[in-house]
Amino acid sequence: MKYRILIVEDNILLSSQQKKWFEKSGYEAETTIDEPGARRLLKKKPFDLVLSDVRLPEGNGISLLEWMKKERFDIPFIIMTGYASVPDAVKAIKLGAKDYLAKPVQMDELQSLIKNILHPRSVIYGKDKGILPRNSLQMKEVENLAHTVAPFEITVLILGPNGAGKESIAQRIHYSSERKEKPFLAVNCAVIPKELAPTLFFGHVKGTFTGADTDKEGFFDTAKGGTLFLDEVGTLSMEVQGMLLRILQEGTYMPVGSNRERSSDVRIVAATNEDLQLAIKEKRFREDLYHRLAEFEIVLPSLHECPEDILPLAEHFRIKFSKELRRNTEGFSNDAEQLLMTYKWPGNVRELQNKIKRAVLLSKHPVIDTTYLNIKEIQEEQINLFPENETEERLSIIRALKICAGNRKRTAEMLHIDPSTLYRKMKKYGLNGKCT
Repeated sequence: MKYRILIVEDNILLSSQQKKWFEKSGYEAETTIDEPGARRLLKKKPFDLVLSDVRLPEGNGISLLEWMKKERFDIPFIIMTGYASVPDAVKAIKLGAKDYLAKPVQMDELQSLIKNILHPRSVIYGKDKGILPRNSLQMKEVENLAHTVAPFEITVLILGPNGAGKESIAQRIHYSSERKEKPFLAVNCAVIPKELAPTLFFGHVKGTFTGADTDKEGFFDTAKGGTLFLDEVGTLSMEVQGMLLRILQEGTYMPVGSNRERSSDVRIVAATNEDLQLAIKEKRFREDLYHRLAEFEIVLPSLHECPEDILPLAEHFRIKFSKELRRNTEGFSNDAEQLLMTYKWPGNVRELQNKIKRAVLLSKHPVIDTTYLNIKEIQEEQINLFPENETEERLSIIRALKICAGNRKRTAEMLHIDPSTLYRKMKKYGLNGKCT
């Protein structure tokens, strides 16, 4: 079965080119020029992904996304934006869009992004695959929580924005637990249709329905003895939530078509970017399931809140993709590092990964410069000159130090403070030697 993509774009030539590319790549695609047309198509037939421009002749991409959330269309959404509408793109990310792409859209970047979103329903990872290096104090605290809870048979709920690295933390929990030699199975709940959920989660026996030629294992069988990571758990239908609640309460399940119960021997770690308290209030998520999943909560910060992580992560991805793509790269230019540090990263770690992968692929020189990062703007508000609290002040100092390569005089000038004041604040926030 092919994935079906809806393109909402009033530039007929561009949408036609994208449609041809998608069909050539094995997808099905349909186009419409405005929000009313998109609504009609979404009501008429199922889609696996929506690719929408922000500005449309009637309606816009933001209101379309808001309508989809209101109507419970749990479909991955990518927003396309020009320079002038970057704030709209950031708003779309906060509303739940998977990512945004600056125009003109690069088809290789779009291809990589869609592959990441429309990945298989479940993936078994090998040991430590996908664990990311993090240096910031915020993420060190998160990792400490992960290591603390890991040895105990407690369900964990990881909260945080799209692309912040929730799966990496789930893996840290698994590989720090006694289950580390058993499977770590990641399940993308957003792509599980409710009619297939019973057989996907619990398996089925031969002859249960047409096409069931053999017994089939479900997720709970595949992950036996290990950890079952339920990503985007907030997107599950109420019916599937009830199935999951029962197995968490009873500790047993029954494959479809079987009359014999099996014991569940998996540890559940779930993750979502949804506001589950709001979802409970709106009766989209079961409160009893929430309390079963959230025996221990971990909240991840955005990448923007962890500037110390940006360059180490960029270097990690550069090395990784240089090996995978067989490209000879040695590092980043000073200007490239400065651009990486001043960009806001609304798509968080996932967006950084995609940008670096593209840069590694396209760079004509071993040292990657700004040309290949595909970052269109440096947002001056990154350096907050009027911080409202100590957290904001600390972030501003870290970013300014990075941009100024540790030069305290230039940093003080950028922040419009006296060098002696900067020194006192660095000492206060424990930054001596960290950013110099």
